[in-house]
Parts: sequence; structure tokens; C-alpha cells
Amino acid sequence: MLQAAGWGLLAGSALLVGALVGYLARVPRGVVAGVMGFGSGVLMSAVSFDLIAEAHELGGLLPTASGAALGALVYTAANVALAKRGARHRKRSGGLQPSESEQSGSGTAIAVGALLDGIPESVVIGASLLGGGGVSVVTVAAVFISNVPEGLSSAAGMRRAGRSRRYVFGLWIAIAVVSGLASMAGYGLLAGAAPQWLAAITAFAGGAILSMVADTMIPEAFDDAHLLVGLVTVAGFLSAFALSHL
Repeated sequence: MLQAAGWGLLAGSALLVGALVGYLARVPRGVVAGVMGFGSGVLMSAVSFDLIAEAHELGGLLPTASGAALGALVYTAANVALAKRGARHRKRSGGLQPSESEQSGSGTAIAVGALLDGIPESVVIGASLLGGGGVSVVTVAAVFISNVPEGLSSAAGMRRAGRSRRYVFGLWIAIAVVSGLASMAGYGLLAGAAPQWLAAITAFAGGAILSMVADTMIPEAFDDAHLLVGLVTVAGFLSAFALSHL
């Protein structure tokens, strides 16, 4: 369980790395969008070849499809609720994030939304240790790579909205710690689960992650990369695909 927590913390720490760059440096929005598109492709590849494929191998089509659909539904419902409270643009680097004076409670909503985005990824990292062959390096690498632009873009948007350094870095440090705990929970709670249940839960996380990419990452990438977003997304997808076959 400590090993699972360590891997989850490592992947989650990339959010803090990205936040440091996004808050302290003036990164051009086109660069942020390009890196976000690359991270989107990495996550889509990990969901396709590491999560959904593994779930199908474990439990077959029905648990996999049901779990993925339910994960997408739960994530979307939670995301809609948070969007109404000011967290709709939590990953946007431009001036779209509301300040606390513009929408009271938006800071809390953004924090909860950031947790919502990170927990499924961390649970899957912990669950990947259950086979006894060590952690899925592809999953950890995919989450780490995608977390850097997430933290970068979101922190840049928080700075533009006038949020304090204490809020920004306190948030991302807390999420990195929660990522470690969620990874530990993914290992501890799923140990001994039947293959069909493990398949459904893995696919649930995959569906939630894919919905998160479509709802929060691709819009930020397209906002400034425009016609180049497809190219950089495919580059990220192929990079993760190649990593999974090394």
C-alpha cells in the first residue's frame, strides 16, 4: 500500500510542477494549449490501451462497457454541478476563470473539481499493482505527463483571476497528497476483488478520465492551438502508445 501511495504521489506531484511554472512564469498561451493537447493524447492512449483493453481482458465486454459508461455519467453529472458553481473553466489559462468576487464559492468549486479530475487516475495507478508484476509504468507516465499541462494551465488561470499563491500552491499540494491516498485506496480496497468487478472499476475510471479529457482539456487546447490541436494530440497519443509497447 505504501508503494501504491508513493506512485500516486509521484504522478500527482506533476500537478504542482506544472502549477509552479504556470503561476510564476508567463508561458505563452499557445504553448500551454499545445502542451495540453499533447497531454490529452497521452491520456486517451492510456485509457484505450492500458485501461479499457485491460478491463476487457479481465472481465469481458459487458463489465467493461457498463463500467466505462457509468464512469462517464458520474463524472459528467459532477462536472455539471461544479460548473454551475464556478468551476467550469478550472483548467483554462485565459481570463475565463471567475474570481471569488465575481462568483462567491468558485474557489471551493475549483478545488473540488481539481480533486474530481485527479482521483480516477490515482485509483487506477494503485489498482495496477494488484497483478503482482509491479506498477503500470505506462499509466504512471501518462498521468504524470498529462498532469503537468493541467497544473500549468489551471494555475495560470487562477493567477489571472487574482487568486493568491497560498490558495494555488496549497490546492495543488493537497491534491498531490490526495492522489497518493487515492492510489493507496485503489490498491487496498480492490485487493481480492473478482475479475469482473476489477474490470468494471478499471473501466469506470477510464470512462471518467476520457470524459474529463473531452470536457476540460481539449477545449483549452483548441482555444489557442486551433487547427494544430489535432496534430499535437496525435503526437501525444502515439508517444504513449509507443511507450506501452517498449
